[in-house]
Amino acid sequence: MFIFRTLIKKEIVAEFLPPAKPSRKVLILCVGLPSYPGRRDELMEFFARKGYWVFLPRYRGTWESRGTFLKKSPHLDILDVIDVLPKGFKDLWSKKTYKIKNPKVYIFGSSFGCPAAIFCSRDKRVEKIVALSPVIDWRVKSKVEPMDWLGVFIKCGFGGAYVFKDKDWARLSKGKFYNPISEIDTFDSKKICIVHAKDDKVVSFKPTEKFAAKLNCKFIPLKKGGHLSFSIIMEPKFWKQIRNFLK
Repeated sequence: MFIFRTLIKKEIVAEFLPPAKPSRKVLILCVGLPSYPGRRDELMEFFARKGYWVFLPRYRGTWESRGTFLKKSPHLDILDVIDVLPKGFKDLWSKKTYKIKNPKVYIFGSSFGCPAAIFCSRDKRVEKIVALSPVIDWRVKSKVEPMDWLGVFIKCGFGGAYVFKDKDWARLSKGKFYNPISEIDTFDSKKICIVHAKDDKVVSFKPTEKFAAKLNCKFIPLKKGGHLSFSIIMEPKFWKQIRNFLK
């Protein structure tokens, strides 16, 4: 399959793939950080074959997208993607415009992208969200990727791929910005499924376990698996669980 590309709100670059058959179902992937945005063709094709329009947006200020990363919450970038679905979005290759009437939106997040998915669950247009190895509370220190080190590493190791100001990066660790635990009372538990492995050394399992229990959402704890990536979704046994939740 050929992956299409569009520009949303003159800033957000997103790859997308139409479904194999006409459909109103839309799946948006919220990636982790730092993360190379390519090499997800197989994943996008997997969902397209399942009948979804698949979108892989780059947050503002990351990779090809314009703007400044973390100037505002990344979940707002995802809502901007949802906004254009019924209005129309253009494939930059062919110049063809597509519209999805009354889209049924599902969002999958991985690691850093999970707060974006969780916050978007409050939007009435979003049916369900799935969060893999989610960051629930930025105030909880990571043994593998402490925030101060990670900010410096991203700027040095990824250059212009992430454009952000130090003051905006520092907001994450204060717990009032892009932090699901701080707004737990605003989420609909029926919309949310969380998956986390107990042996995850990048993002701690315990805060997720407590969050899921307090929220009373669907929670799939795994004994092993480390820091989960989207690829686990394509495993038949795991996809069966996720598919049942999405129904």
